[in-house]
Amino acid sequence: QVQRDPRFDDLSGEYKPEIFMKTYSFLDSIKKQEKEMVQKQLKKCRNMEQKEKLQRLLNRMTQQEQAQKKQQKLRERELSLKRQQRELAKQGKKPFFLKKSEKRKLELAEKYAELKRSGKLESFLNKKRKRNAIKDKRHLPS
Repeated sequence: QVQRDPRFDDLSGEYKPEIFMKTYSFLDSIKKQEKEMVQKQLKKCRNMEQKEKLQRLLNRMTQQEQAQKKQQKLRERELSLKRQQRELAKQGKKPFFLKKSEKRKLELAEKYAELKRSGKLESFLNKKRKRNAIKDKRHLPS
């Protein structure tokens, strides 16, 4: 009997994140319920060790959720760019593909717009300035 790893085997089919997300979308509701349950347990818990453990678990769940949202936004942005290229191609124009650096610039501009909308731009820029100042101090000769 030959064992095979489905991640690297063609028999399992090709991985498409859109289809994967649609197929396993029910997991989001389960994760949400689990997160709420952990939050309730955290409120009830009196044991400091157990409370710390639950807090770490809650933080990890939150971080995973944020990472998933970020990935989803990135995929949506890629899809919208592809759609625009298809539309331009249908009109008979030559396709134009963005470089990685240009995509990064667009992403950064979008991030700044989002921060400005939520009113957190100033605090973000202050943190960035502090970080850069620390880096500069480290490189200066003592």
